[in-house]
Amino acid sequence: MAFDNLIFAQCILYFLAFVFGFIAVVPLSENTEDFRGKCLLFTRGMWQNENITVSKQRFIVEEWGPESSCSFITFVGIASLILSAVQAWRLLFFLCKGHDDSIFNAFLNLLISSLVVFTVFLSSTIVSVGFNLWCDAITESGAMPSSCEDLQDTDLELGLDNSAFYDQFAIAQFGLWAAWLTWLGIAVIAFLKVYHNYRQEDLLDSLIHEKDLLLGRSLRRSSDGDLKTGLI
Repeated sequence: MAFDNLIFAQCILYFLAFVFGFIAVVPLSENTEDFRGKCLLFTRGMWQNENITVSKQRFIVEEWGPESSCSFITFVGIASLILSAVQAWRLLFFLCKGHDDSIFNAFLNLLISSLVVFTVFLSSTIVSVGFNLWCDAITESGAMPSSCEDLQDTDLELGLDNSAFYDQFAIAQFGLWAAWLTWLGIAVIAFLKVYHNYRQEDLLDSLIHEKDLLLGRSLRRSSDGDLKTGLI
């Protein structure tokens, strides 16, 4: 019964990982479309006057962030989304049929979930650090009167749609960090399943060993009884 509860808990966590992955992927995809493929993570720039006579300032991008950063984050989110959906469906099937993973499959799931924990943590860190650097650039590290959230309502005149970048990455960060916590829970349960299977194997080996010892003793006793009978 306790082992079934582990499988049920793991199934629920896979479902949550799917939901959080979806929450992260959607705003990331929208931002990629709004910024026309440019990645705002780790972007560097500064505010400059348009000309000497006009005091109006304009944000100038010195260097856009590497597109590989946004591509990697989106890939990890989609991979987490698909993997969690497949695993949730598989575990739900096992729960309904009363089946369970073999020792090898349980160990393989532990390795996969540990790898996903690492990659999602890396993606979450890239988003948080890269987005903070973007906000530092457009607010000049807090020197601007407007906050990073307020500046999404200002046209930065970059030839793209920046009207929702703060909301998009705030939601994406929440989704990724929540997904990381969920996958961490999945990895812990996978470890408990491997440990449980290992203990079961040890118990089975001990029972077989005890059975062999008991059979050996009974055979010796019967042979000793036959010997005594023969002497009488």
